[in-house]
Amino acid sequence: MSNITETSETPLETPSGENSGEASAYAPRKQDYLEGFTAEKPDKEKLKAEIIETLRDIYDPEIPVNIYDLGLIYDIEIGDDNHVVIKMTLTTPNCPVAGSMPAEIELRVGQIKGVGAVEVELVWDPPWGMDRISDEAKLELGLL
Repeated sequence: MSNITETSETPLETPSGENSGEASAYAPRKQDYLEGFTAEKPDKEKLKAEIIETLRDIYDPEIPVNIYDLGLIYDIEIGDDNHVVIKMTLTTPNCPVAGSMPAEIELRVGQIKGVGAVEVELVWDPPWGMDRISDEAKLELGLL
């Protein structure tokens, strides 16, 4: 005696896609099981713009200018998996925020939707100089 009962009144498709007219072990499978895993990744240029805006909200504690316009950010790389690598420097190696600034950047940039892991590399070559400050920041500091 079989405990299996057939509940489907419509015939199922075979692997070849033909309708056999009788129940089969092959049922068409919806693709929604991939939903969330195949979501489109954000455009890298748009993501980079959002990263820059976030960096413009972080200020050097000694100079009233954000770290991006101050010229402390040397490079922003975004990998295929949206892994972000930021190369930056500080105004001096003895800067009091040398320990905390990279961590703050990792935390803030990591909160941007679409960003994967964030890595901040502190570099000293080339050394930071006043020539790296944007014109807007120079105007703000009264240097123009």
